[in-house]
Amino acid sequence: MAIWSRRIDGSAPAWSRPTDVYLRNCTIHGAIRIWGMGAGGRIDDLRNSSRTPGHTAAAQAAAPSHIALTNLTFAATGSIPLYIGPGVTAVTVQGSRFAGRSDSTAVYLDAESAGNSLRDVTFAIRTPREIIAVDGSARNSIVGNRFALGGQAGNGGGVFLYRNCGEDGVIRHQTPSDNIITDNVFTGAALLGPRMVVVGSREGGRRYCGDDRGWPFGSSLDDGDHATGNTVAGNRTGR
Repeated sequence: MAIWSRRIDGSAPAWSRPTDVYLRNCTIHGAIRIWGMGAGGRIDDLRNSSRTPGHTAAAQAAAPSHIALTNLTFAATGSIPLYIGPGVTAVTVQGSRFAGRSDSTAVYLDAESAGNSLRDVTFAIRTPREIIAVDGSARNSIVGNRFALGGQAGNGGGVFLYRNCGEDGVIRHQTPSDNIITDNVFTGAALLGPRMVVVGSREGGRRYCGDDRGWPFGSSLDDGDHATGNTVAGNRTGR
């Protein structure tokens, strides 16, 4: 299922974005993609915008907003079952379940997205890495969920906060900050070095971090995650 903004061609690109979309009480075989600027392979739009100081606001203005996903079962078949793309805001996932397998994460919150919420969600999905990636995404709530980590190769982890500097030459402006990650239960965590919630998990160090160099802001200026103001509390291990 694709919830995408539509690019309107003109002297300057503009976007018609979907808002107030409600999806309830069904099974998704495969994936949901929510994407604004850069949808449909138009990565140049996203890259060019990222090279301007007001990119975060521009990406959010172009992206879908107020999407409610309630009582869904995600039967993942390889690709990331829920991708929340650049600039997407106010997605609510509640009372849902993730099962099957992903070749990456279960949920990906991409750069410049903000204000999204995952509550009362069960993650019983096989992944080779962390279950939720918070990549330059801010002010999200991940509260009261249940994570089964036993299905991961090498204890991939629960929730990782970072900023994926330089990938595809797109400058990440926003930092993974002011997120609330509380009252979640993690089962199957490794006894030694469990990685349930990791704040600032990358701090640069990727081969493509230099691909966005040359501008005086965001990850072009500094490859660090700068994950600040996050609240991580009340999370626990269980059976």
